[in-house]
Amino acid sequence: MAIDFTLNGRPVSLDVDPDMPLLWAIREAAGLTGTKFGCGMAQCGACTVHVAGEPTRSCATPIGQVAGQAVTTIEGIDSPVAQAVQQAWQRLDVAQCGYCQSGQIMSAVALLTQNRRPSDADIDAAMQGNLCRCATYVRIRAAIHAAAQTIGG
Repeated sequence: MAIDFTLNGRPVSLDVDPDMPLLWAIREAAGLTGTKFGCGMAQCGACTVHVAGEPTRSCATPIGQVAGQAVTTIEGIDSPVAQAVQQAWQRLDVAQCGYCQSGQIMSAVALLTQNRRPSDADIDAAMQGNLCRCATYVRIRAAIHAAAQTIGG
């Protein structure tokens, strides 16, 4: 069954089972491998994408639920907020192993899109559930604050 939706600003139609996790549809059927598999239970955040602008765990979201909606992956984020986040991540050397970083960045972009001046508590709440095995949480928070300053927050 074909599922029609917008992926990174382009209309797509994927002929997959509507119960297939969005993560696997993105990676296997669409060939975009920036979104990572971490736990498969929506607990680690490595698979975070935006569905209609909201951070969503793609490993636990059936692709049938996104029919007709806009899905954005790490490959498709392209806004001043996204650019500020990515630049701050690089400038502050946030990534260590890097595995969780696409999910971390997607959550950070969603936060700063809605709140350009987040407090530490706002950041902690927005990033809750995005696990970093290398424990770079201090650098992640610093990068979010740096990106906020860049975008005028």
